[in-house]
Amino acid sequence: MLKQANASSGMAVDDECKIRFQELKARRSHRFIVFKIEEQKIVVEKLGGTNEGYNEFTASLPANECRYAVYDFDFTTEENCQKSKIFFIAWSPDTSKVRMKMVYASSKDRFKRELDGIQFELQATDPSEMSLDIVKGRAI
Repeated sequence: MLKQANASSGMAVDDECKIRFQELKARRSHRFIVFKIEEQKIVVEKLGGTNEGYNEFTASLPANECRYAVYDFDFTTEENCQKSKIFFIAWSPDTSKVRMKMVYASSKDRFKRELDGIQFELQATDPSEMSLDIVKGRAI
């Protein structure tokens, strides 16, 4: 079952995207989710287990292709409180094809709105733009 086509890009969003995101947000069933565009729709490519960390997450993003991802970042505040923030990451490496970058860029905002509960957004063209230090800096 597909959601309505994305008005700006004609891109449909597979229902599994929202289902898996709700599992991440409400039940914390996944550490991260990687999404890709395939045959004119956005689909889930990979689910990261709760025991997987940021290194496993970044390793799951292809070096030469765009992806969307969400990452559930856990941290402890200075007051020693456990917190969690959900990041949306638009991965668009410099080495990916121009057409792919355009398709992902034109579909991003509409897709992000489908995922209710995103707290921060990062756009990255290389791994240094989404390092763990940058994520920590945004969350804390």
